[in-house]
Amino acid sequence: MASIFGHIAASAAFGYTCFPKEVRATTLLLAGGLAFAPDLDVLAFHFGIPYGSQWGHRGWTHSLVFTILLGLLTGLIFNYLQKNKSRHHPSKIILWFILSAVSHPLLDMLTNGGRGCALWWPFDATRIFFPWNPIAVSPLGAAAFFSEWGLKVLLSEFFWIGLPALGLVMLGKLFRRA
Repeated sequence: MASIFGHIAASAAFGYTCFPKEVRATTLLLAGGLAFAPDLDVLAFHFGIPYGSQWGHRGWTHSLVFTILLGLLTGLIFNYLQKNKSRHHPSKIILWFILSAVSHPLLDMLTNGGRGCALWWPFDATRIFFPWNPIAVSPLGAAAFFSEWGLKVLLSEFFWIGLPALGLVMLGKLFRRA
């Protein structure tokens, strides 16, 4: 998996580039949470669910069906709670939240480890990767992250996620000024 830092960087870049008028502390926090949420499936290990199960890590929570519905539902609830309280554009918030959640399995499919993502679940539980895997896979535990492996992951994500995200934000600002 990509680390929490890589997932949040991608969702923030989407917000600042595509939805700058919707960027607020609350929306950044929610979009970042959505970008990381599919990895809450690691809790399945505590219930004895094996990694390879469709209910295990990188299974159903890493599917397009789950991530689209998660982003959509979160956006609808957010918009309902914000009704008449803010100037957010409801459909833009929903799209940003969906993109943030969907970015998670797509970034994980670019990593060089693990078992792939069940992107097409529930139609097909096969775990898949993209043919190109430049991002160093992050360790599952926080303790293992604070090691030489974790540093390699951060450097990999800086190069393959952070710099492109920064470039995307800069291009967005440039086009908005033009």
